[in-house]
Amino acid sequence: MIGLRALSLALTGVLLAGCISEPTRLPLGTMRADALQRLGTPTAVYPLADGERLQYSRAPMGTEVNNVDLDAGGRVVSIRQELDPSLFDRTIRPGVWREADVLRTYGRPFEITRVSSFDGVIWTWRFKALNEPRLLHIYIDPTGLVARYHTADDLMRDDFRW
Repeated sequence: MIGLRALSLALTGVLLAGCISEPTRLPLGTMRADALQRLGTPTAVYPLADGERLQYSRAPMGTEVNNVDLDAGGRVVSIRQELDPSLFDRTIRPGVWREADVLRTYGRPFEITRVSSFDGVIWTWRFKALNEPRLLHIYIDPTGLVARYHTADDLMRDDFRW
């Protein structure tokens, strides 16, 4: 009975720790030091015009990139899970965005490839749409400018049963 209770308490602690380290559960207004204490070291930090972005990416195999934006005073002003297909059309700006904009929004891609039909590189991230594995491909030309993007099924992660 004592062993079962100890196991239950340990499991509760692990679950609570997981919730605390989830960026989307961080209250707005939290100070930078408290955010870092709760979330740990970000995968990247980017300067913003009026503050700073703490980026928490689950790449290369994960499907989420959470950006925690801080104002000039170091307070959390927004938190957003960027790999959301409903945001792509409003966020990605072909012909305007450069590599730095892509990194600041999505972080490092899990893969960088080339194809013969495009003179440049294709950066790719995994995400989920309606719980289905998908890929976001952003085409970056030789000058570092975003040319276009599209999404596709992530066939490598499908569970094929023959």
